[in-house]
This record gives sequence, C-alpha cells and structure tokens, in this order.
Amino acid sequence: MKKMIISAVAALGLMASAALAEVTLTPANPQPKGLKTGLSVTYAYPVDIKTLAQAKNALASAPEAGPPLSGLTYPDGGNLGKALTSKQVTSVAAAINGYIRFDEAGVYSLKFYTNDGLDMRIGGQRVGYETDRTPCSSTGNTKVNVPQAGWYDLTGLWFQRLSSSCLEMEWTTPSGKKGAVPNSVFGYK
Repeated sequence: MKKMIISAVAALGLMASAALAEVTLTPANPQPKGLKTGLSVTYAYPVDIKTLAQAKNALASAPEAGPPLSGLTYPDGGNLGKALTSKQVTSVAAAINGYIRFDEAGVYSLKFYTNDGLDMRIGGQRVGYETDRTPCSSTGNTKVNVPQAGWYDLTGLWFQRLSSSCLEMEWTTPSGKKGAVPNSVFGYK
C-alpha cells in the first residue's frame, strides 16, 4: 500500500512538472515583411456547434472570409455584440491566421480566455486549448520559450455556440510586463 501511494505521488509530481514545463517556439522562416496589422479570419455558421471537431468540419465545408481581427482582445460583451468580427452573435466557427511579434527573446507566460472552444498555436506549439463549451474562462498559463525576437506563425481554431462570446490573450513578458497583448504585435498577409 505504501509503495502504491509513493508511486501515485511521484506520478502526480511528474504530471504537474510536465504541465508547468515550457515549450520552445519556432520563429517564422523566412521572417515576413509588409504585414498588415491584425489577423486574418475565416468564418462558418453551422446550425449547431459543440466541439472543435465540428468547428473544423464546418470551416472545411462552408468557409467565408471575414473582416480581419484587430488582435486578440474581444472581451465578453454579453449578448450585445457579434462574435469577433463575424456577422452573427451565436453559432460561429473561426479559423484565425497570421503572425505574432515577440520583441524580446526569453520566457513568456501566455494566457487565453475563450467562450467557447479554442485551439491556439504559435510557432508550431499549442499554447491555448479548450475543447468544449465554456463560459468566458481561462485556458491556464502556458510558459513559452521565445529563442529570438521576431515574427512567429499564429493559427487558431475557435467556436462560439450560444449566448455571449469572448477571445482574449494576455502575457507576461521576460521583462515582467503584464496585460493584454497589444494589437500592434499581430500581423497578416
């Protein structure tokens, strides 16, 4: 019994350290030039959407280019506004593409807030993930190692089902600045 408890505690410790481990991002190669500020987005409007898999399928079958996102600061506004830059308040799937610029190398802490599902990747690594429907809530902190200043690929799959929506990104930079990621660091072709 004692061995089982020790093994269980050790396994939990390994899982916790893996959850806190940082991932290393890969910079865009080549570094893009002449980017527009913001992020490109493609929408789909399925009748009912409950999972990221359904969002992906909807975007594959009926994609519509949408107005670009100004960045990733779309707080929960209740039922008053449309989801991101889409034409609907509810039942929205979005494929988000572009770049994010990190102005200094080092370890960043990234946090996303989403309502509903999100699969966000930067520099080839998953940095924000929520598979199901949820009120506007955090995906948790992800530590990322940015090996050099510059542009990094950003892709996201997001969906909103009913009621209100949100999509926000916050960071703590290596120099200790905390807060919403400024729109000026996002770009798209």
